[in-house]
Amino acid sequence: MHDELMALAGRLSAAGGQAALPCPDPVNAAMIRNWTQALGDTGTWDDVAPPAMIQVWSMPGLARRPDQKGVADDPLRLLDEAGYTGIVATNCDQTYDRYVKVGERLWTRMRFGGVTGPKKTAMGEGYFVTWYQSWYDENDERVAEMLFRVLKFKPNKQQPPAAGGRYPLQPAIGRDTAFFWDGVNAGELRIQRCADCGALRHPPGPMCAKCQSPNRDYVVASGRGEVHSYVVHHHPPVPGRTPPFVVAVVELEEGVRIVGNVNGCAPEDVEVGMPVRLVFERMDDELVLPQWTPADAPPPPEEPAAEPVAESPADGLRIDLTPTFIISTAIATRDFMPVHHDPALARAQGSKDIFVNILTSVGLVQRYALETVPGAALESVEVRLGAPAYAGDALTLTGDRVDERTLRVRGAVSLGDHLTATVRFRGNA
Repeated sequence: MHDELMALAGRLSAAGGQAALPCPDPVNAAMIRNWTQALGDTGTWDDVAPPAMIQVWSMPGLARRPDQKGVADDPLRLLDEAGYTGIVATNCDQTYDRYVKVGERLWTRMRFGGVTGPKKTAMGEGYFVTWYQSWYDENDERVAEMLFRVLKFKPNKQQPPAAGGRYPLQPAIGRDTAFFWDGVNAGELRIQRCADCGALRHPPGPMCAKCQSPNRDYVVASGRGEVHSYVVHHHPPVPGRTPPFVVAVVELEEGVRIVGNVNGCAPEDVEVGMPVRLVFERMDDELVLPQWTPADAPPPPEEPAAEPVAESPADGLRIDLTPTFIISTAIATRDFMPVHHDPALARAQGSKDIFVNILTSVGLVQRYALETVPGAALESVEVRLGAPAYAGDALTLTGDRVDERTLRVRGAVSLGDHLTATVRFRGNA
């Protein structure tokens, strides 16, 4: 398959761009309204479309016509047939020559970029497929262009448990440890204490190692500590985990040490002495595990709200990733891939749940940038995706001005950075 794929990629690259195809619909107020409402964008878009919508105008939708075949369709099909059935977008770089106006009819041209692989990734072995797309007005003048890259991968054999299923690695709970797990279920990290001399100990045990007393009670830990030591786990597979991931010994403020995973950052960012805080991870309907995340990571989401919740741009833009938000934004961007709509099919392709699509991620970067710098005009947005933004999580966007025309944006979820982006403004913003 590899040789056939590379030969096909070479032919497509040598062929140059496809003939221009008309976009299915003119730029229209109804699609703009659906898009802005789904993404919570409150900007003024009376006569022009949000620039981050540019790909939406050429999306084929749920029923693709024969003349809407994409330049990368054949390589993607070949990878599907070879077992590389999972797909996630990894990069989207858009440049805007000008904003498009309501009523305009656009044309689009695509050209193939290339294929690289096979590569070992956290999702599984896969190939990166790249293509380019440009949009033109009725006078054949370019209005925008884009680089788009996806990873086609073989899903890891170990899948997270299905919703409502029982996590296969259950703790052994006895008389000495029941208090600890009762605390976890109550949202507390309980540390066993000798009722006579007051010495703390973990793991729990039947007798104090200091005074040999069998009398015990517990204290509730602060949930703060630092990484004492750690390993990066690559193999063997662990149910519900995508390697590589970090297993750490955390030294608590109270002086005892406890083992747990470090979530919310890349394995290479973990280091000895790193401050961490406690988080609780639900593994199934009954089991919750105490885990750790960098002390400065975004807080976990509260009870999911029915609508996206946003804070002021000065504090960052926070979006609660409810299933309604993920599905409605995918539809508003005319993306009908099952991984953004159907939890069962998403799990079958190597995900633990539905997740935010990249068109929505680009749109949220635009929203954050224009709320942070009111009145600015976008020249380009470059987005690189990292950790998936799953349903039930929260996405927090923050940014730093590099100079008067450039804004760096970070979008963080509980698993780490969902995206990093560079936004450039036109003129002096």
